Amino acid sequence: MVKMIRRSQLGLQLVGLLLGLSAVAGPPNILIITADNLGYGDLPSYNPKTTVKTPHLDQLAAQGVRLTSFYTASPTCTVSRACLLTGRIAQRHGLVNQLPGLAGNYGVGLNQKEILIPHVLKKAPVPYVTGCFGKWNIGFAKGSRPTERGFDEFIGHASGNLDYYHHNYRTQHDLYQGTKELHRAGEYSTDIFAEAAIDFIRRQSKAKRPWFCYLPFNAPHFPTAGNKRRGQPNIWQAPDWAFKEIGLSPRESNPKKRYDAVVYAMDKAIGRVLSALEKTGTADNTFVFFMSDNGGFRLGREGLDIGINDPLRHGGVTCWEGGLRVCAMARWPEKIKAGTVIAEPFWSPDLMVACARLAKAKLPENIVLDGKNPLPLLTEGATSSHETFYFNYRNHVALRQGNWKIVREKPNRLWQLFNLKDDLSESRNQAKERPDRLKKLKASLAAWEKTF
Repeated sequence: MVKMIRRSQLGLQLVGLLLGLSAVAGPPNILIITADNLGYGDLPSYNPKTTVKTPHLDQLAAQGVRLTSFYTASPTCTVSRACLLTGRIAQRHGLVNQLPGLAGNYGVGLNQKEILIPHVLKKAPVPYVTGCFGKWNIGFAKGSRPTERGFDEFIGHASGNLDYYHHNYRTQHDLYQGTKELHRAGEYSTDIFAEAAIDFIRRQSKAKRPWFCYLPFNAPHFPTAGNKRRGQPNIWQAPDWAFKEIGLSPRESNPKKRYDAVVYAMDKAIGRVLSALEKTGTADNTFVFFMSDNGGFRLGREGLDIGINDPLRHGGVTCWEGGLRVCAMARWPEKIKAGTVIAEPFWSPDLMVACARLAKAKLPENIVLDGKNPLPLLTEGATSSHETFYFNYRNHVALRQGNWKIVREKPNRLWQLFNLKDDLSESRNQAKERPDRLKKLKASLAAWEKTF
């Protein structure tokens, strides 16, 4: 009898072990987190001189890979998000400008025929449950809302920015659950989005379903006067505890110090989300990717353009490196080597392809994708699959090829040429010295434009 019990227990242990191995070997969960206008030089892992404290992002970088040549496909919020979710640059998907005002933010926005990452993942061999929590900003007309574009769940806002506590964009209340308004005045938006993501992760992990969580924070987007009520100061908004934990008073008046509190509050929210992975036992089987949607703005607006892009030139809404090259990191335990740094260039449209590969899903057919598979680069140390990167926002155009880059600020301006390997700050124009190189890059740019 004792032997039979022991054999039974051993059998149960083996079954449990096999089930555990099966769970780990299943399709990985996918968590994509974006910050809003975070500067390349804001994080300690990129800039030891920064005053910002981000212990959880520092830890994420240490546990995975820090990317030093990762590009957003557009230097502005709306367009960058559309490029990430479609795997296509703006000149293909058609959403080439920031959505303006109430009419723009609540209009159609991105062409409703465009296929997004959640569409692909829901058709994987093991279909994914999909959730979006945070800033949408690519159209909120009927048919354009997240739960109509492949996401099963959504808590967030339609617009490009909102008041962090009142949740309004201009005159419009702008916080939604699904397609219905959600009223949670007084709660900090960063925390609302993080807690929604945590709840989603807990529920889907308990149900043992593979999930895709897109967590686009609105932080640390600058405060917007048009969102404030009469008498409300237009200042950076963070919870009192965030100020206190970094040694400041909630009544601090210095814009840079208030900005630091906003970033710190976002970092702590990210920490809670990552902790939820550990608590649900899904951390080892979750691919985590963090990036800023574009570089910090450097337009000279006092008290607003706070983010640091050093050592890069300029910032958001430009095709200088400060607008396009963004802080980014990835973690996938036992697949991505911890504590590594990758300088090979790749960009946000690659995430569409990465998600499809992770889920073993088919990519959209009969459309041009600008993304390529970045997983060999992240997990095997492979070189970049891209020969060139094309950027175009309004009148500003740029192309990177190898270590060389050309930039033209307006159609009537001359092209400038830079060697990013030796001149990351784009301070030495070599167009006159290297006309052969300039001609080659201009030809590559023209080849791109023939494909649109």
